Parts: sequence; C-alpha cells; structure tokens
Amino acid sequence: MIMSIGPLRLVAALAMAVLVFSGVSATTAPEAAAYDWSRELREGDSGADVTELQIRVAGWAADGAEQTFVAVDGKFGPGTKAAVARFQKAYGLDGSGVVDGATQEKLNALEEADGSTAHFEFAEFHSKDGAGFGGGNADESTVRENVRRLMYKLEAIREKAGDAAITVNSGFRSKAHNENVGGAANSQHTYGIAADIVISGKSVSQTIDLAKTSGMSGIIRYNTFTHVDSRMEYPYGTQYWYWKV
Repeated sequence: MIMSIGPLRLVAALAMAVLVFSGVSATTAPEAAAYDWSRELREGDSGADVTELQIRVAGWAADGAEQTFVAVDGKFGPGTKAAVARFQKAYGLDGSGVVDGATQEKLNALEEADGSTAHFEFAEFHSKDGAGFGGGNADESTVRENVRRLMYKLEAIREKAGDAAITVNSGFRSKAHNENVGGAANSQHTYGIAADIVISGKSVSQTIDLAKTSGMSGIIRYNTFTHVDSRMEYPYGTQYWYWKV
C-alpha cells in the first residue's frame, strides 16, 4: 500500500536534503519505529505486548453497528481475537486471529518513528490556540498517548472508507480554547480522546456508519462533520455511550 506523506513530514524531508546538499552533517532520521513483537500472540496470552496489540486493533471492534469496544487491558480474550481477525481480513491476511509475523508486519506498517500513525500526525491534533497538547484536563504526556490511541481507531475508519483521507477539524483542545469555542467544560477534546472529522468523498451519515463499527462510544452528528470519541474507555466522568446521530 502506498502511503501519502503529510505536509510536516515533507517539510522535514526537504530540510534534511538541504542540509546534506550544503555539506552540513545531519543525523540520519530513524525508520518507522517498528514495535518489537517478541512472540506470536493468541487468545489466552497476556502482557504489555497484548496491550499494544489492543491499541492497534481497537478500531476493528465490530462487524456492524454495535456499542462495543476492544478492552485495552493486556488480556487476549475473545474480543481481541475477533478484532485481530477483522484487521487481518481487511489487510488481506488469513483472519485466524493469531498475531503471527505477517500480522505483526502489517501492524508495524501503520506506525511512524515518533509514535504517530501512517496517515496522521500529532500536529493535526494540537489545540488550535497554539497550546500543543498543554493546558487541558490531562497532562501533556497523557494527552499525547490518548491521541496516539485515537489515531489507530481513525486508521481503521480510513481503511474501511476505502483508504479515503480523513481531515481532523478539531482534535485536542486546551481548556482556554475549548471555552472560546463554546465546548463543555469536561469536553472529551480536553483529554485528547475526541476528534471532529471529515472523510473525503463520504457523507456525514456514511462517516457515522463507519464510526459505529470502530469502538467509538461517542458519536455526534453535525451538518458538515462528525464528532467521535472514546469516552467509555477512560475515567473522565462521562463513561456512557452517547450516539447522537
């Protein structure tokens, strides 16, 4: 699969080329940070590698519209196996639910060196007031990790949409920015677990249908975009399903 290069990565690549051409030494940028899968994973396994697996297949929570999500608990149960099988089938693998070498390669192909994913950059989720991931209802490192997890769900939605590009209109919001745009004080955006998205070539209704299969516990219809979030998975005070579609 050919992956598009985001604007920030393109700028970085051009800057590196200028340094090399001018004779200025530069450290070679690392390749995509492939996760070190030390074993095949299957139902019954547990550990940190299972947790990482669950993060990466979280967007493959259901075959159809269903209020369910993949628990990120480090325990490889039936829900994780089913999500792995869906991921495998989507990427042309056998659908066995066993995380073998071929599956691990596909999972790692979605990962970038900075921890972001193939089609999303952290900067796309920064607060629009210039605060980056700061000033929210969670600390910056927590927000960044929450955004990373959200990216993998959005990767699944993108794949289900036929590899259609997804624009993130709003990702994380600092509390100040959230107040300025009229957001709820405890908005999921202030924790980095929400995004307002538009899928190229897809209507709001089509986007909602895809989100309903992708472990999104918050889905809200707007005229020109769709709000998605993972509120059920975090102890942030709104642990209930909210599909206002």
